[in-house]
Amino acid sequence: MADATNQTQTQDAQMGDYFALMKPRVMQLVVFTAFVGLVVAPVGVNPFIGFVAILCIAVGAGASASLNMWWDADIDAIMKRTVKRPIPSGTVTEGEALGIGLALSGFSIVLLFLATNALAAGLLAFTIFFYAVIYSMWLKRSTPQNIVIGGAAGAFPPMIGWAVATGSVSIESVLMFALIFMWTPPHFWALALFVKSDYGDAGVPMLTETHGRTVTRKHIIAYCAPLVLVALWLGFTSIGGPFYLFVAVALNIWFLKGCYAIWRRTDADSDADNYAVEKHTFKVSLYYLFGHFGALMIEALLRNYGLTSWAGW
Repeated sequence: MADATNQTQTQDAQMGDYFALMKPRVMQLVVFTAFVGLVVAPVGVNPFIGFVAILCIAVGAGASASLNMWWDADIDAIMKRTVKRPIPSGTVTEGEALGIGLALSGFSIVLLFLATNALAAGLLAFTIFFYAVIYSMWLKRSTPQNIVIGGAAGAFPPMIGWAVATGSVSIESVLMFALIFMWTPPHFWALALFVKSDYGDAGVPMLTETHGRTVTRKHIIAYCAPLVLVALWLGFTSIGGPFYLFVAVALNIWFLKGCYAIWRRTDADSDADNYAVEKHTFKVSLYYLFGHFGALMIEALLRNYGLTSWAGW
């Protein structure tokens, strides 16, 4: 019977299950922001080296996700939105996830070092460590500020992309980091508001569980002010410009409107329309980040053709 079970599990574990360990949706955001950080940098990079660098960053993100799923297998089996992940569903074992995470971590860091420079590889190594150890193993289960501090892990990719090209850290790369860092809490708390008791059932001290939804709504609107400041500040750096600033203003008005609406609501309001405003604002937050980084990339392309710059304004 045990042999039959093992055989079934082996047959069930397809390539897609192992790929799912790497959280491909999150990886898309990581790859995109890292690519933008690389493209907007003032130093050009050989296309092949750039491809290898982005591949390493993507693999490093996948390694972090695999290690996160290995560590969080117990709570993933409880939460409704994660119960179908590879480990809780039984298609991938915890040992396999750990092995894949460690192997991919080593591969991505070493290859990025050999292909680019020590700073980029060091930042990637720290990002993996931060997400897998500091966030997953420590912060996530110990403090309601888990997503605030832990958000740094997802904010490093554009800084790594910039370091690949320049071998340095600058105000531009720090502000790209800060944009994602300040965006993460309101983005994630909007999600936490409508997943209801998922985190409480799993014993995760999310702000919605420890302080309630009213406090969470206040935190969401409070993070908007520094987020807007960072977003607009980027427009006046060497990688910003008129086009970026126009997009940033429009996106921030849109996102602020949603966050303000969340702040004004009560639990009764949310229950009445099944958290429609919170779900809409969560979707807007996704457009918000992609929009800002997309505008930075377009600004860089326009600048290359001499079509836009603050010098001409």
